Parts: sequence; structure tokens; C-alpha cells
Amino acid sequence: MTYTDTTARPAPGAWHKLTAAIALTLPAAIAPQALYAGGVESHPSALGVKAVDFNIGAKPLAGAINDFIAVTGWQVGFASALTQGVRSTSVVGRYTPRQALEKLLAGTGVSYRLGGSDSVILERETEPSAPAGQSGAATLPAVQVNADAGYDVHDPYNKDYAATAAYAATKTDTPLMETPVNIQVVPKAVLDDQQTIQMTAALKNVAGASVSSGSGGLSDDIFLRGFRTSTYFRNGFRIDSQFSSIGTRQMANVERLEVIKGPASILYGRMEPGGMVNVVTKQPLAKPYYALQQQFGSFDLYRTTLDATGPLMKDKSLLYRFNGSFESGGSFRELVDNERTFLAPVLTWNIGPRTQATLELEYRHDNLNYDTGAWPYINGQFIPMPRSRNLMERTPSGVEEKLIGFNWSHQFNDDWAIKQRFVADLLDTEQRWTSAASSALNHGNTLPRSLYYIPGRNATYFTTLDLTGHFDNGIFRHTLLVGGDYYRTDHSGHPYVASLAPIDIYNPVHNPTPITPFTTAWSPSDNSADYFGLYAQDQIKLPYGLHVMGGLRYQYVKQWDNLAKTEQPADDAVTPRVGVLWQARDWLSLYGNYVENFGGSNQWARTRSGKPLPPESAQQWELGSKFEFFGGKLSATLAYYDITKQNVVTRDPTDSTGNLSIAAGEVRSRGPEVEVRGEVLPGWNLIATYANFNTRVSKDNSGLLGNRLYAVPRNLGSLWSTYDFQRADLNGLKVGGGINLRDGATDGSRNGYETAGYATVDLLAAYSWKAGPSKLTAQLNVNNLLDKTYFSDAYLCGACSSRTIGTPRAFLGSIRVEF
Repeated sequence: MTYTDTTARPAPGAWHKLTAAIALTLPAAIAPQALYAGGVESHPSALGVKAVDFNIGAKPLAGAINDFIAVTGWQVGFASALTQGVRSTSVVGRYTPRQALEKLLAGTGVSYRLGGSDSVILERETEPSAPAGQSGAATLPAVQVNADAGYDVHDPYNKDYAATAAYAATKTDTPLMETPVNIQVVPKAVLDDQQTIQMTAALKNVAGASVSSGSGGLSDDIFLRGFRTSTYFRNGFRIDSQFSSIGTRQMANVERLEVIKGPASILYGRMEPGGMVNVVTKQPLAKPYYALQQQFGSFDLYRTTLDATGPLMKDKSLLYRFNGSFESGGSFRELVDNERTFLAPVLTWNIGPRTQATLELEYRHDNLNYDTGAWPYINGQFIPMPRSRNLMERTPSGVEEKLIGFNWSHQFNDDWAIKQRFVADLLDTEQRWTSAASSALNHGNTLPRSLYYIPGRNATYFTTLDLTGHFDNGIFRHTLLVGGDYYRTDHSGHPYVASLAPIDIYNPVHNPTPITPFTTAWSPSDNSADYFGLYAQDQIKLPYGLHVMGGLRYQYVKQWDNLAKTEQPADDAVTPRVGVLWQARDWLSLYGNYVENFGGSNQWARTRSGKPLPPESAQQWELGSKFEFFGGKLSATLAYYDITKQNVVTRDPTDSTGNLSIAAGEVRSRGPEVEVRGEVLPGWNLIATYANFNTRVSKDNSGLLGNRLYAVPRNLGSLWSTYDFQRADLNGLKVGGGINLRDGATDGSRNGYETAGYATVDLLAAYSWKAGPSKLTAQLNVNNLLDKTYFSDAYLCGACSSRTIGTPRAFLGSIRVEF
């Protein structure tokens, strides 16, 4: 039997659901490649459909399928002989239809393929794929299926702009409409449409997120709800740049970004209170998929990526995925170019229906150049010079990173499961940058600049163990999470400095040769820290659509200096989180939460008493509403938050030297956020975001009271929209564009210097077509179409001042083949 799928979505109601199983009298061999429009099999942890309650006991498979259809209204097609003598496992609890079907079929030797948004075809797991349009015996007339492809969240062909669930906010597979936390997902479809090469570029699709150019552009510099953070997470594993030149996140193996708004300390420990970015990487799939993409663009950019996945064994017990990329490119800035190599193999072993283990590796080698963005501020203004001018020298910096991870999970029964993860991340860096004292970048100066060289090593070791269970106590349904984690970080570096010849800021002549030998710039560092955390969380489902979530975390941190052989007193804290959500309708949820945060350490600040300062802390109140339309295809969030951060280090007013500190500072950030994302009409996708930041110093003794924070604008918004043409004669054509708007940002100093606001425009055009079994896509993106000159932030220190300089108009083209 052959199904012919169309990518156009029909009007609502055109796809009718059956209320009983369709026992098709078919031969066992059917044409699975033609049955599944998306091209890959569903994954057991699919999150793309709303969860419902199941109570199906173990029984003959045909009867269990009837029960499944009675609950979901889905269509299930199968050969009658397929279910003879086969018993299903039980499915009791709250699951998405796809999760329930996976459990129902576990251990039966039967698998399924999607035929539409709410239809599946059952088949034997070991059955080979017949060529499209053929079957093992008779061929029945073609059936036209006018339905959306019903993409799995892990499907490489997934076109969805909206997500209905995310793991990071709760560490459980909870639908977003039932989660009293503001979490936004940037899926693969958006990353592909925007040809995202840097993680920070994807955050323009999230309200409340902004970015800067940390460490000369060589680290991911993120601001969430007004708070700057050097940390992001990879599948829940903390990666901290410490605002040093460790290189930016590679995107070749990134499936999506999950952005949690507000404190996330309860599950992930010490961090800034504005939120966290969690990178979700691509995992092995049971259906073979291969993709090769060549990108080329302005400033001599060339980037090649490879994605390959599939089973290594016929029974699909061993799966693999390999992602790799090579990138080389220049810059609109003088003396800046980069070369990056990235490899990421993954192996997954399905030990049994309930047990899985995964081994993953990442290798990254970057040859980078540090760009300070030096732009002297003299006589009350930045000097006039072209945005391409670099007043420093070429400073090649090397980064080599080796990450190895192992995780396993086991499901004891339908309600209880355990999961453990180990990660070791070894990072070796050779940082180089040039700088100058304030008086060394004045017109006609004769003072030298400085060249710094810092070889360093960062090693992070991490493990976490989570136990998740579902149980009822009569009226209430609980989802319980109990877990713990441990981080160990070791950081060492030895800084050296040499002198470079002076430079004329109006007529620069570059000379990269040091005029003095390298000497130790300051004392070497060798620091270590242990982070221990224990946490518990309970999500309670009550009658009438009420959901309550509560949890606690105990965090213990110990730090020491290996060279000085000194140990700091431990930091520890208990941080709670509570949230309440009322799902008034399937499409409307109202929520509120209160969260406390365990923030950055102040252990190394010098105090008059010699005692360390307490760590930073914070609290957040948030109220919001969530909307979901068209079966989750379109979602919206409206939220208002209020965050107060305490124990911010300020100067000691009793100290005339200015070298001693106290923890008297406080910062407050509050404001509304609005975001809309998803498919408005068939083929028309939209992302619209807006945030208003009232982020100011609320307590201080350094003259900063009332000042806005560094690099945080007052208003920030974006609009991005694409359209896939639905007409047959234009099928495969996609066009799109967007605009990003931003107020000016202050430098955070007493003088209150503020950059000018700006708007940039982006465009997209792409065309896809079939070539035999392959899909080819040609795409062109234009960023900053109007070639706007802008500066997202500035730092003032006289002649040594700097600005983050916006990229001029840039073209990025690509050719991608998938099969």
C-alpha cells in the first residue's frame, strides 16, 4: 500500500479521526519510506503533542491499540497478522500520544511510523524498507493523505517554529502549558532559516535576551533580564567562560536552544538570576539521515558541515550520530580572522526496552584573533575613525577542547525511572591580546602598548543523578524529582606581558614585533572549586486544571588556591522555588512563581576584617499567561517579572585606598515581556518579541545609585517572519525577513554615557527541490540589509575606551543536500 503525502496543510476539519482501529488486510511488507513524510522515526521522548492520561493494562496488542485510539482519537493502521499472538505492555500515567505508543509497543517487536499529524502505521521492527511505491506483494491504490507531517521534535526535517514542551525547566517531560515558569525554545527550523553560526545570534528570537562581544568576541556574552552571565549549559552541563577567550559555542550539533527566564538555581546551582540558556545537542536516530551543507559569505567566510545518523545494527539496538564542521573566515575588522574545526560523534545503545546508554564526544580546535574594539574617547567624544580600524595588533589565540560524556537511564516500571550523566570537559587555551593605558592612545603619544600572552587550562568534571516518579494519592497526581549533582572545576593560567611600539590613532602603522621581552605580568593562578547540590521537586496536578510546583535545593561550594595553599570558607544556601498554574482552557494558562537564587561568589574580594563576603543572592516574583493555538503550532507568552539581587560588591567607604570592599550593593530588574512564535497560517511562520527593562542599581555607596546597568537597553524587540509557498507551481520556495530594534545602552559609569538606539533588517530567500532520493536547498540570507552603523554598547576609560561594533551588511549563502 502506498501513501502519497502532501506538504500543504488542509483547512481545519479536513483530516477526520477514526474512533476504532483500522485493521488493514495488508501483507506484512509495506512501503515505510512512503508512509512517513518526515523521513525519520519517532523518538521515545517526543515532546511535540499535548500529554493526556492513559490507563491501559497489559493485554493482546489489538485490544490495547483500540484502547489507545479511544483515548487519543488517532488513526492506527496495521496488518491484522501483525498483532496475532502479540501482547502489549501496560501504559498507566500521563504521556503524549507518541510516548504512550512507544511504551505500548515496547518489547513487542512492532514499531510505528507517522502517517500524519494524528495517524500512524504499525510494522515489524526488523522489516526492511521497500522502495517507494512498492510492497512485498500486492500494491493497493494510492491514498491521498491531506494532513500535516506531524513532525517529531527530533525530526531533521521538522519545520515547527513553536515547541510544546522543554526538558530544562523541570527536568521532566512537562508540557509548557502546564509549567509555571517562562521558558522559550529556539528550534532547529529557526536556526536553519537564519543560518545561525553563533549561539548568541539565535537569542535575538527571545524576549529579554541580549548579547555583547565578550573577550574580544571570543566568548558567548549573554544578558538575560538585564543580568550579564558568562555561563551557558549543554544538555544541563554548566560551561563557564569566566569572560575569558575560550571561543564561542559551535552550532553544528545543536538541535535547539531552551531559554529559562529567571533564577534556575534549584536544578542547576550557582548562576546569575536572569536565567539560563541550555543547548540541546543532536542525538542518534533510528532512521538513516545524511546532510552536507556548504556555506559561503561576506568577509571570506567558508563553512562546511556534515550530519550523519542511523542504526549500526539491524535490530536498531546501536545507533550513531556524527556532526562535524570546518569554518574559516575573515572580518570587517582589520587583523581579525578565524579558523575552527569541530567533531562530535555520539553512540546510543538501546540495551533493552527500558534501558539506554549513550557515549558522546566533542572535539574543538579554534585558531582565533582577539579584537578589543578599542576606540579612544577624547575631549568628551569618541574620535572619528572607520569601523574597520583596529588600533591593536593581530593576536592569534588557540583553543583546544575535548569533551567526553556518558549517560544512562533505566525505567523500573511505567512510573519510576532513573538517569545519570557524567561529563568531563578539558580546555586548553593560549590567549593573546593587546591593550594600552589611557594615555597610550592619545594623538602623538610615545608610550608603548602591551601584548599579553596567557597559556591556561580549564578542566570541569560533572555528574548528576535524577530519580523521577509518578504517583497518585487519590485526588492529586504527583510527578516527583529527587536528585543531586557534583561539579569539580580546576583553572590555571600564567600571564606574560611584553611591550609593543606606540601607534598613531589617526594614522596607524602596525608593528606586531615586541620591543621588550616577555615577563610575568602578574601572579600565576591555580584555583579549584567543588560544587555539591541536592534537590527535590514535586509537580502536583489538581482538579479543575490547577498545577502546583514546589522544590528546594541545598548548594555547598568550596574553593581554594592551590599555589597559596589557602582554602576559602564554604558558601552554602538553601533556595526554594514555588509556582502555581491554572490551565483555564486547553489554549490558556495563567501562572505565577516565586524563586530564590544562589549567585556568584564574593570569596576573593578583600575586606577590612579579612573575612570573605557572603555570596550574591536574589529573589524573583513573576506573573504571566501562556497561549497555545492550532494544536501547539502557535504559542504566545505575556509575563511581568521583578528580580532583586543582593550582596553586590561595592567599595568600602571607610577605606581611603579604594582596595577594600563590602557587600552593600543591590540591583533590581523588572518589566514586561511579550513573545509570539509559530505558524499563523499554513506556510506562514512568525516570531515577535518585546521586552522592557527597568534594570537599575537600587543600593550603592559608589555614586552609582539609580544608574542603569552596563550594556542593558531600555527596550528591545524583534520580528521575524517566513513564508513557504503552498501553490504547486511555487512549491519549495521560501521567503522571509525580520527587523531587530534596540534602545541605547549605558556604560554603567557615573557619567551615564549612552549609545544610540538602532534597527537592523534581515532577509531570507530559499528554494528546495527533489533530486532522486535527495533534497537540495539553496539559500541566501542578508543581515543588516541597510548597512546600518551601530554600536550595541560602550565602555569608557578615556583614551583606552572601547565599543562593541555592529557588523556591516553581510551576505551568507548555502547549498545543502539531505537524504
